[in-house]
Amino acid sequence: MEKDIERYFDRDRFAKHLGITLVDSSPGYAKVCMQINESHLNGVGIVHGGAIFSIADCAFAVASNSHGTVALAINVAISFFRATRQGTLCAEAREVARNPKLATYEVTVTDETGELVALFQGTVYRKKDRLADVVV
Repeated sequence: MEKDIERYFDRDRFAKHLGITLVDSSPGYAKVCMQINESHLNGVGIVHGGAIFSIADCAFAVASNSHGTVALAINVAISFFRATRQGTLCAEAREVARNPKLATYEVTVTDETGELVALFQGTVYRKKDRLADVVV
């Protein structure tokens, strides 16, 4: 199953475009990181909220698909706590609850010093499709 989740992440073209890398994954868990560059900054020179949301969403996607069943977001929310301009952001997703149809995850986004930048919560609908069948 781990190879399936690696193939799944390798196929994520948007994550590649943003420079997000997969650091670790296991069932119900994922960690991804992104080196901040100029293209991640908004008009006032801080990391764009969309970039922070995107790294959290990538960790969420990997963790929720890590059981080998296709999982699609049905609801997400994010709170931003501090701004950052440079360095590395990492997002860690942890499973909070899972049943055959739904699963909920909490994702923390931290900077390179470990300071909390954002907190993301998301729920997925777990389809019956096997991830291995769609990431060939």
